[in-house]
Amino acid sequence: MTAPGRQGSALVIGEALVDVVIHPGQEPVDIPGGSPANVALGLARLGRDAELHCWIGTDERGKAVRAHLEASGVRLAAGADGAERTSTAQATIGEDRAATYLFDLDWNPPRPNLTDGDSPLLVHTGSIAAILAPGAATVEQVLRETRATSTIAYDPNARPQLMGEPEDARRIVERLVALSDLVKCSDEDIAWLYGEDADLESVLRSWLEKGAAIVVVTRGKKGALALSASGVRLEVPADPSVVVADTVGAGDSFMGGLEDALWSEDLVGADRREALRAVDAETLERIVRHAAAIADITVSRAGANPPTRDELP
Repeated sequence: MTAPGRQGSALVIGEALVDVVIHPGQEPVDIPGGSPANVALGLARLGRDAELHCWIGTDERGKAVRAHLEASGVRLAAGADGAERTSTAQATIGEDRAATYLFDLDWNPPRPNLTDGDSPLLVHTGSIAAILAPGAATVEQVLRETRATSTIAYDPNARPQLMGEPEDARRIVERLVALSDLVKCSDEDIAWLYGEDADLESVLRSWLEKGAAIVVVTRGKKGALALSASGVRLEVPADPSVVVADTVGAGDSFMGGLEDALWSEDLVGADRREALRAVDAETLERIVRHAAAIADITVSRAGANPPTRDELP
């Protein structure tokens, strides 16, 4: 099925790694992953032209990551395989089916080669890549350079083990929010960044004030809450009929779904920024429901395994 919307590409900059997934009572299994890589994979499976600027090695795990991504149509940027080793994230699945992570990560990618006249419509980043030095400086530079041509999408996707103190991470997150058009996070991200008693809606509104056009928070079984610069407030409840296999990659699938929906609604590209900021309630609801439907499919099966467009309801 052809992806709707204008022709163009997405640049995703961030980590690709191997999830070493451990289910209760089972042997560990290596599964290629990484939050930004999962977003690129999700976009490619939906028929989008997605390029990933990551930092993997040419070791066996790096080869597995490359094969996994390229099999779904993701293009790896030149220089993305220059790391000494491919990073790993140990994902332990609990009895509640939720994943907790332990990381061994190297993040020092070169600056991507951005040529004039061939700018992506959409640039996505998030998670560890946007916080962890030294690569985080490259990420921020790319966002600043591409904002004049591209829609900027950002998912803080907090990883406390790697992001230092919350107040230090918060300063970086808020700086990147100010560069972004679309920001998606989870209620757990906000709790870590702003404290367990933080009011979700107040945080989202502060991000709108910093310049974001749309902010969305996922809240597990409570569903998603979205706010827009145009004044729309929208809640989309979770589907109680979804049977969860595990939550690995759920947020990444949701984020890719938001980006895909913006593309379908002709709201990507810097020339569509004002239209994005003026989004109406009906359009925003279509966008968030599309993302939720994609995430529901992902959580219904093991691992970060987002759907193709043909699998969508």
